[in-house]
Amino acid sequence: MDKPLTIGALSRESGVNLETIRFYERSGLLPQPRRSAAGYRHYQEVDIRRLRFIRRGRELGFSLEEIRSLLDLAAHPESPCDAADRMAREHLDAIETRIRDLQNMQAELSKIATCQSGHAEHCRLLEALDSRDCCA
Repeated sequence: MDKPLTIGALSRESGVNLETIRFYERSGLLPQPRRSAAGYRHYQEVDIRRLRFIRRGRELGFSLEEIRSLLDLAAHPESPCDAADRMAREHLDAIETRIRDLQNMQAELSKIATCQSGHAEHCRLLEALDSRDCCA
């Protein structure tokens, strides 16, 4: 058996914050670790891999419930992965929609960010928010 890891070592190795590790334990994404006689958490290498998996899923924008489903799928390698493929496609569609929305916001803000007026009365941003026609 490998030497047990402390929560601090697990945090360093996985790149996941201590409080986040504790949260993942409480929510069941990370199994409760064994404890020493003094009550210290003892983790294993498998916990590092699991936390890296979770962290990467979060970096890709998956929800904790989606990650829970992906962890379950990963635990059953003989299972078909069509659910994971569908989840990835749906997530990609949502990201593409967000990108279009952000590009639209960027275009609108570019139009109003160049106001030459020195007074709030003719501020393009304020006028746009107030649905008035922006100053020329």
